[in-house]
Amino acid sequence: MQDHPAPLHGVTILQVLPSLGTGGVERGTLEITEAITRAGGRALVASEGGALSAQIRRAGAKLITLPLSSKNPFTIRKNAKALATVILAERVNIVHARSRAPAWAAFLAAKRTKTRFLTTYHGVYSESLPFKHAYNAVMTKGALTIAISRHVAETIQTRYKIPDSKIRVIHRGADLALFDPAVVGGERIANLADRWRLPPEPHPVILLPARLTRWKGAEILIRALARLENRAAYVVLAGPEQGAGAFSRSLITLADRLNVADRLRLVGNCDDMPAAYVLADVVVAPSLAPEPFGRTVVEAQAMGRIVIAASHGGAPETIEHGITGFLVPPNDAPHLADALDYVLKLSPAERAGFGARARASVAAHFSKETMQNATVAVYRELLGREG
Repeated sequence: MQDHPAPLHGVTILQVLPSLGTGGVERGTLEITEAITRAGGRALVASEGGALSAQIRRAGAKLITLPLSSKNPFTIRKNAKALATVILAERVNIVHARSRAPAWAAFLAAKRTKTRFLTTYHGVYSESLPFKHAYNAVMTKGALTIAISRHVAETIQTRYKIPDSKIRVIHRGADLALFDPAVVGGERIANLADRWRLPPEPHPVILLPARLTRWKGAEILIRALARLENRAAYVVLAGPEQGAGAFSRSLITLADRLNVADRLRLVGNCDDMPAAYVLADVVVAPSLAPEPFGRTVVEAQAMGRIVIAASHGGAPETIEHGITGFLVPPNDAPHLADALDYVLKLSPAERAGFGARARASVAAHFSKETMQNATVAVYRELLGREG
């Protein structure tokens, strides 16, 4: 019997983004590079370069370096011309843009070369200034737009009046091989507890894995910590801070005023998130503004942890309230404290039940493989259309 060709055999796909840092857009680019290569396609990635460059090259991509972070109209037009040259020279079949400034260059290049164009809408962009609506609209100019959650899909439909037929909702995914509690040994957990200066005797650990910015809800969590019945619980804020440290100092001042500074740990960036989730008794995502998706929510659930999240944005799509985790009103320290106390009072068997259901939900709906396969299917759909 003759083997069927791989889904993307002979197909070249160019992904375009500003840079290759370590954020969600960049990780998504790496994961789709892996999917393209595995499906028999050829992957190109255009960006300014960055920390993930080596990983993306190892995943099989050819890298193209251009100043794609620039919002300068003249630079965008130069980038469009350079991308058009790349598209023709490399025989690109699909251009996939992931951010606004590079999307404008990619859109112009795809239009000039009559190449299929699509986008992934990763965030809900601000439209506070008059020109922003037109600037953001480039993310809906493709033949198809991938939205990373139903929340994002509904937002762009409201703003741009585009039909359902042009949107494909593909949730982001957790790597179930990396985020697997069975592979995290005790030494990794102990090393992390020591680095975080947690006491040797058991204490409940409440983890907020996020950048230290106001909208991620760290202040609300500190206020909730001060209201907890459980006076032994520690809060760990794991994430880098942008800027000179003013926000972290304000958090310490708040914790001092509420008499919980001795149970607060600001640990900076964590390079072993699977161990961090295992060390935590409960993970929180109390964002003040709606998260477009919330990758840490599914990663923590993949690790079998109960997550308490603000009930807006993508969180209601990834947490089944009372079954895999809990949803609380945004910007509401009393409700967050009540939910934390409830979870911390659960028996080990009850927590294990929540954790098992949470991991099963991620495996069924929010795995990296599910996201990769759905994106390859969109590429196939686009290839099946008239150019």
